[in-house]
Amino acid sequence: MAIETREDEAGHEVGNKELRDEHLRNAQAEARALFAPYLAVAGIATTLLVAWALFDRTNPALLGGWVLVVGGSNYLGWRRAVNAAFQAHRTPEPYSRLRAIGEAILLAGLWASLPTYAFATQANDVQIVIGGAMAAMIIAGIALAAVPAAAIAWIVTITGALCAGYMAGTSALEPKLGFTIIAVASVAIAGVNGVSRWIYAQLRSMSTVRSHAESVRLLLKEYEHRGVGWLWQVDSENRVVYISSRMTALLGRSTSQLIGHSLPASLGGNSVLGRTLLERQPFANLEMELRTRRGTRWISLAGDPIIDMSGQFQGFRGVGSDVTEVRKTQERLTNLANMDVLSGLPNRGRVRQLLGEALSNAQSSNVPCAIMFLDLDGFKPVNDTFGHPKGDAVLKSVAQRLVKEVGDTGHVGRMGGDEFAIVIRDGQSRKSIEDLARRLIASVAEPYLIDKIEIRIGVSIGCAFGPIDGQSVDDLIQKADLALYEAKAQGRGTCCYFSADMQSEAEDRLRLEQDLRHAMMLKQFRLDYQPLINAQDQSLMGFEALIRWHHPTRGIVSPLDFIPLAEETGLIMHLGEWVIEEACRAVASWPEPISVALNVSARQLVYPALPNAVSEALSRHKVQANRLELEVTESVFLGESDGALDVLKRLRALGVGIALDDFGTGYSSLGYLNKAVFHKLKIDGSFVREAAHSRETVAIIQSIVSLAKSFRMTVTAEGVETADDFTRMRDLGCHQIQGYLFGRPMSYERASELVTGTLAKLSA
Repeated sequence: MAIETREDEAGHEVGNKELRDEHLRNAQAEARALFAPYLAVAGIATTLLVAWALFDRTNPALLGGWVLVVGGSNYLGWRRAVNAAFQAHRTPEPYSRLRAIGEAILLAGLWASLPTYAFATQANDVQIVIGGAMAAMIIAGIALAAVPAAAIAWIVTITGALCAGYMAGTSALEPKLGFTIIAVASVAIAGVNGVSRWIYAQLRSMSTVRSHAESVRLLLKEYEHRGVGWLWQVDSENRVVYISSRMTALLGRSTSQLIGHSLPASLGGNSVLGRTLLERQPFANLEMELRTRRGTRWISLAGDPIIDMSGQFQGFRGVGSDVTEVRKTQERLTNLANMDVLSGLPNRGRVRQLLGEALSNAQSSNVPCAIMFLDLDGFKPVNDTFGHPKGDAVLKSVAQRLVKEVGDTGHVGRMGGDEFAIVIRDGQSRKSIEDLARRLIASVAEPYLIDKIEIRIGVSIGCAFGPIDGQSVDDLIQKADLALYEAKAQGRGTCCYFSADMQSEAEDRLRLEQDLRHAMMLKQFRLDYQPLINAQDQSLMGFEALIRWHHPTRGIVSPLDFIPLAEETGLIMHLGEWVIEEACRAVASWPEPISVALNVSARQLVYPALPNAVSEALSRHKVQANRLELEVTESVFLGESDGALDVLKRLRALGVGIALDDFGTGYSSLGYLNKAVFHKLKIDGSFVREAAHSRETVAIIQSIVSLAKSFRMTVTAEGVETADDFTRMRDLGCHQIQGYLFGRPMSYERASELVTGTLAKLSA
């Protein structure tokens, strides 16, 4: 590619040189034609002068013939030079220069023939006339200065002839006369050489300018011919002097209808163009709309002022092009850049622009605007269950319902995924916004019939008002997002409005996240252990490890606060691995059959590497797998339950116990009890407490125990705080008891003392 480029450039340079040489030859021919009359007149005048001097002293026939031949040849030379000026571009350069030299020698020789022949035999007065005439002819050689070689040939021929004529009558050249002849010839040659150089330089400069002008002309012709654009020129009064046929065709008018008329008026009276031309400054990319027979078109103009040699403004010349298709393409690209392809709604970028415009209007008019963020509830299972095509169909239907409900009140946009936004320019009426939110929630909640399948989803809404809640687009979006987060936390299907408390909570949450990251590095976590008791003999069977965070300024931070945060930020895996490591270290220091149970987050079960981490911890501390128990809640069966179930099976294959915690309080998961994964069910403490005064609760516990026995599972009752609770749970068939009655969560040291005391009692 680089070689081809260099070859193209070389070819271009050669072409430019040939064009310059052609213009130089033409200029030389024009210069010769310009001075040819002077040379012809000088030749004829000196011929007549010499003829007058030799009238009575030379053969009349010879003299007359010489006058006719010289006069005719000078006339023919003049005509030939004039014709050559018109035909120079057809004549090859070498032949043109040689012909000029030959013509110079021929004309000079013809003129000098008779004076040379007669010079030596004439009287002094005639010799003086002949010498003066020859000197005049030598000086006349300046007329050939456009072709320096021809001028030199002319001077040398005449000088040589003069010397030959003098020497023909004498044996030696008179020194004074010889010096005079040489001096005259030298002065003539020097003068002609200087003038020739100057004229030649001027001709080369002119040829360069002409070649450039020719190149520009060809380029402009090509520019118009290829339909790239068109050319125009106006005078100092903005009247059209020249305009391309392409423009006249676009306007549907003839050239004669435009020439001499105002360009702005001819283009529909465009005031912007008129003002631009009046400024008399270069301009470019001036776009304007034209109404033509072909419909509305857009053109783009560029122009430069024309300033003459005296600095006077003479008008404008420039180029123009039809940019209608370019503008249409730009509009399409702009629409694509601002539009969500799936829903046809404004996309995130366009929503930001609309919110910015609404916020600017609110700040200037004191009429608040509003931004509503909408997040669909229960949409992910739609995609997972029915596939993305049906999910996309639901999103389109949601977009249509939102647009219908909002109407002219605002602009509906899609932020991405299952998130939408509504920009409301007039948010002055809080009641109107609340009514709109209720209508939106009700509309989205209506069932969707997609390919004869009924699908139901919901929507949560967060709303913020500008400039009350935020002075910038980013600030308002953040506030609306916080309100949406609160709506999700309140149970979904609701609308929340931003308040300062949300900001405080968000900032506190951010600080808590930063503290959580530091806590892992600073080892601020510890495990407490709560005893697990055999219901039959009240012996110690093991402990449940419970994580505790001792913050230096916050004090004890509840797991209910930092565990969800760890799950959201992705720190749960590092935290979970630390819990597994500490629990294995603790149980390794206790004798068999003491075991340890620990809670595993549903987010941890998403990671396939969890079984490997457990296996490595067991091997590192030389703990048998059946002494470790992992507790999971029924929430693991939401979302991608297949992956979680696979991880649980791999853990079970290691020999680790799997307990289903808080059974009966969450989701319907009875179908998973026959998957040979769980070995224990843990009854939530709420059932234990309600069983004291509710027969229905007792019946539920009996059912759970019966179900567990049918699957050969152990049953643990949590939250046992009184002796009556213990007796009741034992009588209902629970195998293990956990609760404050037998011990609160305690440190590792206290748990170790409890283990030692239990073993001492057994040995006693």
